[in-house]
Amino acid sequence: MRYALLIQYDGTLFSGWQLQKKGERTVQGEMERAAREIFSVPTRVTASGRTDAGVHARGQVVTFDAETSIPCEKLPACFNAHLPPDLRALDCAAVPDDFDCTRHAKRKTYLYRAYFAPCDMPLFTRYAARLKGRPDVEKMKEAAALLCGAHDFKAFSSSGSSAKTTVREIYKIDVRKTENGHTMYEIEVTGNGFLYNMVRIIAGELFAVGCGKPTQNMERALETGERSLLAKTMPAAGLTLECVDYGVPLFGNGLEE
Repeated sequence: MRYALLIQYDGTLFSGWQLQKKGERTVQGEMERAAREIFSVPTRVTASGRTDAGVHARGQVVTFDAETSIPCEKLPACFNAHLPPDLRALDCAAVPDDFDCTRHAKRKTYLYRAYFAPCDMPLFTRYAARLKGRPDVEKMKEAAALLCGAHDFKAFSSSGSSAKTTVREIYKIDVRKTENGHTMYEIEVTGNGFLYNMVRIIAGELFAVGCGKPTQNMERALETGERSLLAKTMPAAGLTLECVDYGVPLFGNGLEE
């Protein structure tokens, strides 16, 4: 039987999702170790998408196949008994045997956080990047609107991407700012898929535009695919995979929608 599991993790101490060379701590490695201890056989765990080293997830969806008498609703607790404290299973659902959590995803939402402060803020540094300037949110929103829709996002991808095509569709980008003794910026991006480092590059460019960079460079980058026209890739710590949408709810808590 195939199961879908909703998981959440703090990516700070992980070398990303995917299994790496021996000695590298990864989310997939911890999930498969836990699954083997629960089911007593090697069990492959597949994710809706790979997150990079240092990137977090609030609502990652993974699948695995298992023959077990453990009730579905008990499986999250079973996994949590074998997982480290920075990785948790939140919910579980039985799914059809042909369900593919990667290919069947309709849209994904990522959230990038950054803050402005005179020095690093210890309570923020694991989940947000520090900015050296105060970006203009209205300018950022105007630039974000130019990225919505279907485009060739080749320029918004770091080298090393294995994607067969660089065309992606962004459904919406929300830019927000809050003031609570400090200035926090949030960029929420929803699309049908993302290239390697795409959201972190989008965030870097929007912050740069907010600090005075002309949007013409971004528009030209979309046309030419030239990465050099865009701002630097923002740090991984500010990025969180918020949720994965399959068109129908898989779980009861709504985190995948």
